Amino acid sequence: MAVFEYVAKDSTGSEFTGVYTDVESTKDLRQELSRMGYSLVKARRQGKTSGKRQGKVKQADIVAFAFEFAGMYGAGLSIARCLETFEEQAENTALKSIITDIREHVDTGLSLAEAFEKHRLVFSDFFLGMVEAGEKGGRLAETLQMAADYLEKQSELRSKVKSAFAYPIALGVMCCLIVTALVIFVIPVFQKLYSQLNIDLPGPTLMLILVSEIVRNYWMIAVPAIGITVYLIRRICRNPQVKQKLDSFKLQMPMFGRLNRMVVVSRFIRTFSMMAHAGVPVVEALELAKRVSNNYEMEKIADALREEVLVGNPLAGPMSKYPLFPPMIVQLTAAGEEAGILPEMLNKGVDFLDSHIERAIQSLLNKIEPIMSVLMGAIVGTILLGVYLPMFDYMGHVK
Repeated sequence: MAVFEYVAKDSTGSEFTGVYTDVESTKDLRQELSRMGYSLVKARRQGKTSGKRQGKVKQADIVAFAFEFAGMYGAGLSIARCLETFEEQAENTALKSIITDIREHVDTGLSLAEAFEKHRLVFSDFFLGMVEAGEKGGRLAETLQMAADYLEKQSELRSKVKSAFAYPIALGVMCCLIVTALVIFVIPVFQKLYSQLNIDLPGPTLMLILVSEIVRNYWMIAVPAIGITVYLIRRICRNPQVKQKLDSFKLQMPMFGRLNRMVVVSRFIRTFSMMAHAGVPVVEALELAKRVSNNYEMEKIADALREEVLVGNPLAGPMSKYPLFPPMIVQLTAAGEEAGILPEMLNKGVDFLDSHIERAIQSLLNKIEPIMSVLMGAIVGTILLGVYLPMFDYMGHVK
């Protein structure tokens, strides 16, 4: 893989530099930056990475790094020594290369936050903000521990969602495989049989035979066409206007809307409370939480809340105007502001919200599984009925 040094701009027009190791060309780098909301200014290829493909840095790798760094720094090791130690034991070669680059920049006199800032494609805005807040406030070990806890909880939530939907997805894949087998192997056999018996075929059977012939004779066109369609859909979904509509739809869609709303609020509130607890000013914490929310509707709400705070208003009042926030979160925000313990109160609220999310996932599964089973049976049954209809007619004429 090629190694690129690059200069990019964020949405505000501010330039930043970085190093990226998981792309083959400048075009790939530009696409990756665009996906993250940044625009490439210029890039310079350093060369090729040696050995095997390095791969991407996973969330679990960053969590492990944050936990270990917090532990070592809290035990009294210097920043440089912590980075060197992680370099020696890192198993992920991509992360090891990044940590090496960070250490080298720290050795030249950059702050840890500035060194991390050069790898904004790997480390999230939340993580970078926590590092900066911890370094400025002299609580680096504590803030990194908090960041690791936060990232771990987010990973656990994603894992629960994935594992919960594993069965419905497997059922859907199985249904697709069965239908494909029927179309490619079973229908042609019956087509040949009916041709030999000279049976008049009903409309449903003719339709199935037509689909079977198209799949068997034109699969070389169908496969690339599906790939191109998926690529075009992904490109269209990256369009800001389309993304805005999709984000709004996700929060209102049948069955899944309530769960999506809770997940978006949980991510936003937990990010905000963590940043506020680390000493980040409320306005900056809202801005960082907005970036992490990954939902256009929440971003609009965050901008409105930020404007209210800038003119001196408390958060609870403006939050109550938006139905997206559960009443519990609004009440805890008001209580936290009155008592001067806003981060602590919000942490309690979001923990409770996460427990609601787990129950909502299970409730959703209890609804989806029988629907999937009935749908699968209906599809396969309809195909089999269409295949056997001529046989039933033929047997009736024979009698």
